[in-house]
Amino acid sequence: MASHLAAVRPTMNEVTMLLGEQIKALRKELSWSQADLAGRIGGDAGQISRYENGKITPSVEVVVRLAELFNVTTDYLLIDGAPRRTFKAPTDRLTDLATLDDADRAALTHILDGLLANTRIRAALNTAS
Repeated sequence: MASHLAAVRPTMNEVTMLLGEQIKALRKELSWSQADLAGRIGGDAGQISRYENGKITPSVEVVVRLAELFNVTTDYLLIDGAPRRTFKAPTDRLTDLATLDDADRAALTHILDGLLANTRIRAALNTAS
């Protein structure tokens, strides 16, 4: 099994090359120069060039900063064929509501009812004038 995983797992050099290609493509997509990108991550243009050409591998902190800056996931930067998704997927507030206890859900329902009633009253007053 371990030999099977080793055959599938990319080498560090392959990851570095893919990461460099992704950085370059995303940078160009935003029409940024290497100096522009370097300024945004606190580096220099030579460093960005070395990343893009697979000469050096950025630290984990820099990979996360790049993902955040480009608004993509780290797996998109590091894994060949990974789907492009946003860095932080928006939370689904309605799903989160299910985690509230009964008392909090009831309180939230009362607040929503009040806001909706207020909106209806304002609309009625605006149409009456």
